[in-house]
Amino acid sequence: MRLALPALEPFLAENVAKEVRKDALVIRRAGEALAPGAAREILAAAREIDREFLARLGSFPARIEIPYDRIEPLRLRRIELGLDTARRILDAWQHGRRLREAFAAGVFEQRLFELLQLYAEETQALSHSVRLPGVLEPLRERLARRLRDAMARAARTLARDAAAAAQNG
Repeated sequence: MRLALPALEPFLAENVAKEVRKDALVIRRAGEALAPGAAREILAAAREIDREFLARLGSFPARIEIPYDRIEPLRLRRIELGLDTARRILDAWQHGRRLREAFAAGVFEQRLFELLQLYAEETQALSHSVRLPGVLEPLRERLARRLRDAMARAARTLARDAAAAAQNG
């Protein structure tokens, strides 16, 4: 596993950058007047970001076929929840209110937890679409399992800590 990680680092860094672009799009759109269908427009833009990511992989020794039929319901729910959460945060900020005033007790933590869980589910679904070269292929499932477990452990802690910081700030 330690031998595989340096070979995967560029891929992982590109993947994180791709996800940051998608999340930034959701936050930017939350700051605009949202028309019906905004979440589906963002979903289409996410597909384009995926295509650009796959094109940039170029000579990276992995093949990825994204199973949109499996991940888009998860992504759409994550986008909808992200839009609503970001909208409420931005609205509170624009009206001089604190973050803790934007959500009832426990709701912000639950939303963060759900967003992180949806992301973990999407990551798990995507892990089956990555095809690595022969020597690394047996590690794919092991890496995916470790990643899913780490994301699941971190989700509750991150949501709880972020919500506590929002309540105390």
